[in-house]
Amino acid sequence: MSLNTEQLIADVADVLYLEPAEIDYELSLRDQGMDSVRLMDLVERWRTAGVDRIDFITLAEDSRLGHWIEVMEKLQAGDEVAS
Repeated sequence: MSLNTEQLIADVADVLYLEPAEIDYELSLRDQGMDSVRLMDLVERWRTAGVDRIDFITLAEDSRLGHWIEVMEKLQAGDEVAS
């Protein structure tokens, strides 16, 4: 199973209680309401969806949605992600 970009955005919007269109891709998600508990929820969701190599640290280091999309694409393509 894989996680597409649309689902990633929907999941982020869900934990932030926002509509997907309300999320700024280049603004830190921390500034949009993301906290460590919500981030861990997302990591677990995405591991369950089949993205086994996703981890909290990689996402926490750069919490822009645009970056997360790039990371997810690389992980699902089998590429390494520099942290």
